[in-house]
Amino acid sequence: MSETILALEDVEAGYGRAAPVLRGLTVTVRADEVVCLVGPNGAGKSTALKVASGLLAPRSGRVLLAGQDVTGLSPQRLLGLGLAHVLQGHSVFREMTVAENVRLGGFTVRDPAKLQARMEAVKELFPVVGERWGSMAGLLSGGQQKQVEFARALMLEPSVVLLDEPSMGLDPRNTQVVFDQIDLMRRTGVAVLLVEQNARRALGMADVGCVLDLGRVHISGPARELAADPRLGRLYLGGAPAT
Repeated sequence: MSETILALEDVEAGYGRAAPVLRGLTVTVRADEVVCLVGPNGAGKSTALKVASGLLAPRSGRVLLAGQDVTGLSPQRLLGLGLAHVLQGHSVFREMTVAENVRLGGFTVRDPAKLQARMEAVKELFPVVGERWGSMAGLLSGGQQKQVEFARALMLEPSVVLLDEPSMGLDPRNTQVVFDQIDLMRRTGVAVLLVEQNARRALGMADVGCVLDLGRVHISGPARELAADPRLGRLYLGGAPAT
């Protein structure tokens, strides 16, 4: 069995003085694995990613990265330790070139040769990034911009990437491109914790699915089995699976 890369253990978290959004959440992500969080709006999916990446400090519980307790560390510290977070929506700098956007992902790399090697590596991984290297990022399609975000996230060679609704606002063709690139990340050894609005599609490519409800894991298991379960389909996935 692969080693555990990321673990949220019995996490309670929320915003301000409001009631907690996460209520004893436990999620584990192993190396070379895509774990997909699904569930109704307000279940705590995006909040879980914010806690994992240091954007939101938990009220209780722990976050472990490669066995190290990293609870409460800043996003910058966690990035240096191997955790990258691609936020919901488009986060490219539209008035900068693709090259400039990607280079920002390697902001801690001081060795010019190493920085160049990392840029060449992500260009090879995401060919459209290399093809549009000198283009203004704002001129790219939504799917191409998402690949730029992925490339930027991989510049520091993270062991795990958090993806929040990566297909949001994309047409079916670009959605397929995004899912193909997530699968490519997994095949190159990067673990992925994924929140995705297209729950059934995401479960179809993920390794493990976790159904969240009221801030905790309601059920978890092999992702494709969850996607095919008609009871879960009616409750959480927008209807029973097609037959």
